[in-house]
Amino acid sequence: MQEQENRAKDEVYPHQDNRDDAEKEKPPKTPLGTGLLLRDSFSILARHFVQVLLIGFVPSLLGVLVSGNIVGFEVAIGGEVSDLPGGDAVTSLVDLVVYSITTAFLVQLAYDAKSQRPVHVLAYIGPALRALVPITIMGIVVSLASGLATLAFIIPGLYVYAMFAVMEPATVIERAGFRGMARSAQLTREYRWAVLGAFILGFLCYAIPLFAGFFAAELAMAQSHLTLAIVLFTILSSIGTGFLSILTALIYARLREIKEGVGIDEIAAVFD
Repeated sequence: MQEQENRAKDEVYPHQDNRDDAEKEKPPKTPLGTGLLLRDSFSILARHFVQVLLIGFVPSLLGVLVSGNIVGFEVAIGGEVSDLPGGDAVTSLVDLVVYSITTAFLVQLAYDAKSQRPVHVLAYIGPALRALVPITIMGIVVSLASGLATLAFIIPGLYVYAMFAVMEPATVIERAGFRGMARSAQLTREYRWAVLGAFILGFLCYAIPLFAGFFAAELAMAQSHLTLAIVLFTILSSIGTGFLSILTALIYARLREIKEGVGIDEIAAVFD
């Protein structure tokens, strides 16, 4: 009787055993390697601190000036809550665009540094400028999408952010234009929670120089030195933004290595 039942089961589900064997033989997912990515990001920032600061200073300064003229410099660089309806959302949007623009420049430095190639800051201007318009527009779209998702629940907002986390390097490296968001979604698939975890740790590191910038700006503004406050805040916030931009570049490179077998040297060779 048992043999008849087994034979009947095999006739109904003839490929079940094959599927089970395939699932058993499926290799485990390659880890993202968050610890190594953070370590390499710190290493690149330390070795090329001046170049990273110079690249990040200009977009950060423009962001401060834009936010300051809209919501007031006390809010933009003082960490205060805006009295203007939607003022905090405006500041957050400007910050994200600044981060996207900075990343467009720093992805190239990150790959050259990681590959032990010479760093040529001036050579990064052309590719970054060509990607500037789509990156800025897509950065705004990602910010709005993440914000709307967060209004429903925080987790969906974070998931949306993780989905499009490598949009900037995908746009610059692959010259993807407005397809950068789709390319990011493709690369982060199956790794979005890992990417989100890496960025949460990265944001904690980013917060240290950012709050130092708020503190320095408050001290300068207390002495009625607005220009000095702007400069100090911009310098310190540029350090944090630069670190996040480098981390973004390395996450993109790691995802391509895992999914497509493309090494960091091959990515860096795009700029030759």
